[in-house]
Amino acid sequence: MLLRRRALTGTVLLLVFLCLCYLSRNRSKSQSGSQGPSAERLLETRRLISALDYAHEDAQRPPPYGQAVVLMGQLPVSDPEVQRYQQVLQQMDFQVHMSRYAETRSFLRRQQVSGWGLLLCLSGAEQSCLRRINFSHLQQHHMVNLLPVLVKAFSDAGGGFCHFLSRSQLTESKLPMRPGSCGSTSWKVLLSQQRSSPVDVLSPTLVAMVNVYVLVTSVSPLTAFLHDVGVAMQSGQQRRGRPVKIREFLLQQLGAPDSHQALRQVKEVLGEVLQAASSSETQEATSRCLLCFQLLTFTILFSGSISPVIVQVDAGLTFSPLSNSSFDRQITRDQILEDVLRFLLAPPTHLSSAAKFGSCRGTRPFCLSQDHFLFLQRFLQQLQTPSAFHLLYPRISSSSSSSSFSAPPSLPDLQQQIARVFLLQKSRDEDLNKSTNQQPGSSKQGNVCVDPHLRQIYTEPPLALTPPFSPRIKEYSAEVTFDLVSVRIRPEPVSSACKVHLDERQGPRMANYPVGLGTSRIRILVMGGPQQQPVVMAIYTLHVLREGRPILPMLGGHVTCSFLQDCGLVVQPSLPCGLQPHTMSPSPAKTCRSGHAPGRWVVPCLSCSDNRTCDWREVAWQPDGCYHPVVRRPLLQDCMTDRKVLFIGDSTNRGMMYFLMERLNSSLEDWGKAHNTLIYRNLNKGRSQVSYSYYPQFWMERSQRPAFKEVLLQLLDRSGPLLNSNLTVLVVGGVQWLKTKHLRTIQEVLDRYRQQKSLRNISVVVKSLGMGFHLPVDGIRSLTLTEIQALFRQNLEILSMAEQLEYEVIDTLSITMGRHKEFLQGRCACHFHEVEKLQRNQSEKTKEPRSGPGESGLTRLSPIPDQLKRSSPPSYHVRGPVNQVYSEILLSRLCPGSKTETHLCAAE
Repeated sequence: MLLRRRALTGTVLLLVFLCLCYLSRNRSKSQSGSQGPSAERLLETRRLISALDYAHEDAQRPPPYGQAVVLMGQLPVSDPEVQRYQQVLQQMDFQVHMSRYAETRSFLRRQQVSGWGLLLCLSGAEQSCLRRINFSHLQQHHMVNLLPVLVKAFSDAGGGFCHFLSRSQLTESKLPMRPGSCGSTSWKVLLSQQRSSPVDVLSPTLVAMVNVYVLVTSVSPLTAFLHDVGVAMQSGQQRRGRPVKIREFLLQQLGAPDSHQALRQVKEVLGEVLQAASSSETQEATSRCLLCFQLLTFTILFSGSISPVIVQVDAGLTFSPLSNSSFDRQITRDQILEDVLRFLLAPPTHLSSAAKFGSCRGTRPFCLSQDHFLFLQRFLQQLQTPSAFHLLYPRISSSSSSSSFSAPPSLPDLQQQIARVFLLQKSRDEDLNKSTNQQPGSSKQGNVCVDPHLRQIYTEPPLALTPPFSPRIKEYSAEVTFDLVSVRIRPEPVSSACKVHLDERQGPRMANYPVGLGTSRIRILVMGGPQQQPVVMAIYTLHVLREGRPILPMLGGHVTCSFLQDCGLVVQPSLPCGLQPHTMSPSPAKTCRSGHAPGRWVVPCLSCSDNRTCDWREVAWQPDGCYHPVVRRPLLQDCMTDRKVLFIGDSTNRGMMYFLMERLNSSLEDWGKAHNTLIYRNLNKGRSQVSYSYYPQFWMERSQRPAFKEVLLQLLDRSGPLLNSNLTVLVVGGVQWLKTKHLRTIQEVLDRYRQQKSLRNISVVVKSLGMGFHLPVDGIRSLTLTEIQALFRQNLEILSMAEQLEYEVIDTLSITMGRHKEFLQGRCACHFHEVEKLQRNQSEKTKEPRSGPGESGLTRLSPIPDQLKRSSPPSYHVRGPVNQVYSEILLSRLCPGSKTETHLCAAE
């Protein structure tokens, strides 16, 4: 009861003290001489704990404590470690100041030495801190993440020989350490070259290497805590190390009895080495930094025994076995760093509060100095703070001290007594909780999601979130450059009892997202409740804006460059990649005779050796020796009169259909991501009809998916009556599902349609394969470069067979492969169109594209007037310059050129 923190009045505290003294005297009279001092010592220790608790509750945070200085050293401000320190400290109401080195930070100058409370020296800045800061002159409220004694003790004195061993009578043979423990050694080498220790044949054997993380908060007396998370790698496993809970790992490997003994052995080994390292250097320490601390990484080896040996010591936080998994490394590191800050940064005791008890008047018979009182108070506070850190040293023996009051207890004695009383009470409380939880109607809070918030949103590469992440903020945005095409996301909940899913209730916990041009929205669902029926308790939303290609407007002096494929994805190894100098030939006077005339992209640049010097607004698809004319709307409407266009394919084919509908009607009044059959009969003032069927239905089991022939027949039936002439058009194709067998199926169906009549004379347009599925995305297939190159050869076979069957072809693979990074939203990275909602007046007409001989045939979007976006009723617009190119080629093949058309294009 007395161990819990509480605000007591002076009167209540005095009564408690009197009662304790009375009980102490009565018990000493009734017990033997050997037992009396021990019982009285126990009461006095509880009295001291009460005094420490009272002083803590009475304390006020001094103003300098809210100033934190982070010295980054070699790390940039954007580094995840720097960002994590800044976020956690700001959440704890610290003012955070960033700097490179101690020499450049004005807060650390001698005349301003009291202007800060916390100093964090990160990688690359430690030597600057050790050189600049005089640890013997730090004030009582100063906190630094370095203990010079330990930094020096575990430095490499040559060949991996620890420095503290060279200054003491100890040798590695007398300590549970391997030679070279303070040098840099590969984990895999250590594990492969491990030497077996004597094996206890009665115990299960364990061959594994584990990183454990130790927080030392004092050297004299030694005080250390062990984090419950480590990194383990077992012998014979080729995969990387993995984060583990140390207790759970040992329990899984050894079973209950041996795992407890193994954990005790781990603590004894760590404590023995820490004690040897700290005692060998303490003679040089003229004074002690009360609040300084050091985070150490110990690599321990279990070599066929439950008794481990230390094989590596790092005076910092290292995750070498997680080097192949930046997520695991970042999450584990952030978790430990945050635990350290929250464990240590409770408000410190003000000096005036300590003065009330840091003397013989308040703490008889201990007679504590102010420094000793503050040290014990801080130690008790650490014991009472719920955390992943558990007491490692001082080691608490099972027997109580029997020393008499004739010799005043030392500071380590008092520390051990406080720890013993606290841990005894904690054990009793845990036993009481266990018995209480077994009663009917009780619930285990550990399995309930009571705090449905995220601790952090981890991304790879790291994204700069706006606003900076905070568990209470649910909406974020981030901007990425054009060249960043995917991002990996893993949200971590505050409570392990809460589950997180991306996008939907059954979505993954971690996923790789393609980032299309424009804004992509990613939802993070925090869920709780039973596994069978989880409930969404919070939703976080991340909007990722990916910039377009960098544009440099041409003001003169530019050259024309061309490209067919990107050097980051070489589809045709025999051809050059990237920008190449392009010689402009005279404008071709003839229109292309097919929709798959070979061509390339052309763009004006200042230099063909740097794509950042180009005006990408002017990029155009240029067929070799011909051009695709743009069909003006009046001619298109006339050409499409009494025609029926049937589309069969996936969403990329559907994008071409909606582009046709918008161009034909001058607006798009209906739109949807349909995965079934659609029929539009109100186009072109009722004179034209468009229908669509989705294929293949990938979301169904393969054995239950309708065959291509079945879907095609259904589309023909629902679109009828159909004429056996070019007034009926069938457009077939998609991203990568189309094969030559589908073309043969089309021919068979059209030859003998329903055994009644033939549709052999209708027009068939084949949309060839396209770029997509080239990014590694969780949950869907992804193609390797070799598979993409094979896809190009398959595409050539489709083009060849389509020509034999006298079908029209649009080679979308050649058009999309050079601009594969310009995909829009969608996990397949295959969508080069997007439908956006507009508010427009039906009397307004969208601008038509301009084209003529030598131009691209509409390679970029026509601008949408602002008034269209502000007016009503709602309407839609198909955007996407790549989709626009091959969709316009489709229209030019549906409505072949004539003198009138050529005149219109030339006049434009």
